Amino acid sequence: MKELAIRETEIPGLLEIDLPLFGDPRGWLKENWQREKMIALGLPDFQPVQNNISFNKDAGVIRGIHAEPWDKFISLGLGKVFAAIVELRPGNNFGKVITFELTPEKAIFVPRGMGNSYQTLVPNTVFTYLVNAHWQPGVRYHSVNVADEELAIDWPIPIGSAEISDKDRANPSLSDLRKNLGIN
Repeated sequence: MKELAIRETEIPGLLEIDLPLFGDPRGWLKENWQREKMIALGLPDFQPVQNNISFNKDAGVIRGIHAEPWDKFISLGLGKVFAAIVELRPGNNFGKVITFELTPEKAIFVPRGMGNSYQTLVPNTVFTYLVNAHWQPGVRYHSVNVADEELAIDWPIPIGSAEISDKDRANPSLSDLRKNLGIN
């Protein structure tokens, strides 16, 4: 069995987390969020205030790329996803993409301002995330088109076969966002 572990990535603040599953013939249990243990291993004390769950019926669903104004602890209750995280905070790493395959045993911590997205790899996927600010109608945040050529994300299920919302299809390119933010 894996131990609880937290690793830094190439992008400052973006963390990868191993979550142990305790299983028997009935199924499994995990401590999805355990503040004291996780802080001791280096997770910021981001003080979550809301838990969101997204159920995705089919494989190939893509959600994102959204850079909401809150930190997220992302994990799965069921299924498997390909997660693509994009640095959208101004700086040297702007536009850098890091990808992960998430299962119930793997989580990530995404700091506010980073673009997060995912594609379901199997049907009936349950995606859950803790956030440290309450969602409110009209909250404004940056977003980027999931098919952006500059990002060149290699989605496991081709974009043409993916289920994507009209809102996400209309997200701007990375180049347009860069111009809007005044980044060279």
